[in-house]
Amino acid sequence: MERVILLNADYTFLNIINWKRAVVLLVKEKVEVLKDTGRSVTNFEKTKEFVVPKVLRLVKLVKSVYRNRVPFSRKNVMIRDNYTCQYCGTKENLTIDHVIPKAQGGISDFENCTASCKPCNNYKNDRTPKQAKMRLRKRPHHPTIIEFFRIRMKSLGVYETLEEMGIYF
Repeated sequence: MERVILLNADYTFLNIINWKRAVVLLVKEKVEVLKDTGRSVTNFEKTKEFVVPKVLRLVKLVKSVYRNRVPFSRKNVMIRDNYTCQYCGTKENLTIDHVIPKAQGGISDFENCTASCKPCNNYKNDRTPKQAKMRLRKRPHHPTIIEFFRIRMKSLGVYETLEEMGIYF
């Protein structure tokens, strides 16, 4: 139904939760609603009605561990590359490609890995893009935390809501 943005007490982004979890947090009075969807739900007995929230803020501050670097993972490479093949631009049948192949000493990190569709990855095989006469759409890089949050928020479709409320990444 709805995804709900959960903010910490200091208005920093924490997570995206589903609307059912959001209503439970509301009932337990652990959050306050900053913005709602306009829709409502009732309990089974139809004695209470709850407005489905869009943005929630925790009442108490939760200490979160701050990471200074985005951890390397297949999922994070896909998020960075917007789930798009960096050779042909397709969004289907994606895998991870090593720009400098492991067979030639390439390592698995953000600067050497990129999203690629299986046909492009198979065509490139154990060659560099130059050897395979292929061109990357953008050079692989290690995203900063802020850049990664911005990309992630846009991919989840919640960036505009946060920006509208004056909460920027």
